[in-house]
Amino acid sequence: MSAADLSHIDWAAYAPVVVGCAGQQLTAEERVLFGVRKPLGLILFARNIDNPAQVRALIADFRGVVGNPLAPVLIDQEGGRVARLKPPHWPKFPAGVVFGQLYRRDRQAGEEAAYLNYRAIGAELAALGIDVDCAPVADLPVEGAHDVIGDRAYGRDAETVIAISRAVMRGLSDAGVLPVIKHIPGHGRSHTDSHLDLPVVDTDRATLERSDFAPYVALRDAPWAMTAHIVYTALDAALPATLSPKVIAEVIRSQIGFDGVLISDDLTMKALKGTPAETGVASLKAGCDLVLHCSGDLPEMQALFAALPAMTEAAARRVAQARAGLPAQARPFSETDRARLAELLLPVAA
Repeated sequence: MSAADLSHIDWAAYAPVVVGCAGQQLTAEERVLFGVRKPLGLILFARNIDNPAQVRALIADFRGVVGNPLAPVLIDQEGGRVARLKPPHWPKFPAGVVFGQLYRRDRQAGEEAAYLNYRAIGAELAALGIDVDCAPVADLPVEGAHDVIGDRAYGRDAETVIAISRAVMRGLSDAGVLPVIKHIPGHGRSHTDSHLDLPVVDTDRATLERSDFAPYVALRDAPWAMTAHIVYTALDAALPATLSPKVIAEVIRSQIGFDGVLISDDLTMKALKGTPAETGVASLKAGCDLVLHCSGDLPEMQALFAALPAMTEAAARRVAQARAGLPAQARPFSETDRARLAELLLPVAA
């Protein structure tokens, strides 16, 4: 997409939120709400997906309702257990751990396999109109941590995670899809699933800087990043990263150096205490560019929209820059590419 094609879009005119919807088509109530409030983007889950034609129609309808043909449409399509698009209409892709295993056997093969795999995922997404994938997972799990990350991670050492994450980012981008690094500044030490409760990490700052932050520093040029709903007592003993001005300004923006689009993880996760309207406003005040509301709950969305401030100029700039960074033409995924990927994965095939 050229700069000229983007120049007519006033990104600041949209509400700084990515929303979910209840089902496979927009309801009449959703159409009214989204048409008036104009959320920046949409995120899709299994409940929203039946077949390719239906998904394309849902996306086109959403973009028409909000009046933006380039409104970001997000999905969690990592492969493995986190995949919203599934057979029979879409291929099954391996979990992230597979690429780390291959990388440890043969670095070049691991990187090439990750690149081709996520270019294949990107091609599936782009064919539907989905242009943002919430991957790579750049977290570094430690021994004894909760399995919420588990086999989604590429490895337990920074070198592996950085190399594979970089290949994932290139593969998605070459397919015309924006990657989202997650969960900044690191979810690998959590002993709790943040979907269910608030994790607290007591690791000292020097250790966090040396290990957990390292992948995010290396990947700080990513176009989008998603926050972690975790309290790091060495950084801010009171607030999780998503709600912490200190963590976002001093760590994510300054120390790590990330200047792309920063989106919260889902506001409806139980790690955050308070209503989505309350935590959404707090996330934006803390320094997030956008917030994420996934459940499709209409009253919650209505309250959230009523509470949200306008998108900041800085956030609008970052959204525009991220979109402009995609290649002018996506690289198609050929049968030759598919055969090469299958060949590369043979040594770690189950």
